[in-house]
Amino acid sequence: MANHFRPPQEPARRPLQAWLRQFHPARSRLQRDPLARLDSLEEVAIAADLGITIDVNQATIDDWLRLPGLSIHQARTLATLSQNGVVFCGLDDIAAALGISSRALEPLSPVLAFCYYDPESLVVAQSTSLNQATVGQLMALPGMSARVAEQIINERRRSPFLNWGDAHYRLRLSAAQTSQWMHYLNV
Repeated sequence: MANHFRPPQEPARRPLQAWLRQFHPARSRLQRDPLARLDSLEEVAIAADLGITIDVNQATIDDWLRLPGLSIHQARTLATLSQNGVVFCGLDDIAAALGISSRALEPLSPVLAFCYYDPESLVVAQSTSLNQATVGQLMALPGMSARVAEQIINERRRSPFLNWGDAHYRLRLSAAQTSQWMHYLNV
């Protein structure tokens, strides 16, 4: 009796695609640099296989620009909204913010994480900007003095702080102050 090989009636495309992603050249690039830009929807699937995600409610402009198909304008819109307290609960929220259909965003969903942050929680980092913080917000920071808070207000009136290095230099902060406050404020 001869053995005959019979191919399956219905090819299993999904397992084959997952198997092929194991050998894709982008896989090793993403393993070396998980913050690399994803150049295609195939790379989105590879990133998802590697466990790479983007927390949409904490994402920066650079995070959004890692996704294929998003423009700088769209990335700015999403980052600005989340920095100002808008919470994205799902693809529909992002789609509404961008004025596109949620179907257009579905291929990106494997790497998008919709995390909730309780604003009252003490473990959640505050996303207040050093360039916009009120005196009350500044005074609530651990180790903040009235003199330094006033110095921050006066110095940012001259020109906004560009980054924490700029703030550290212009305010003549100690390394300990900068190290501590950069966890509570962004620039």
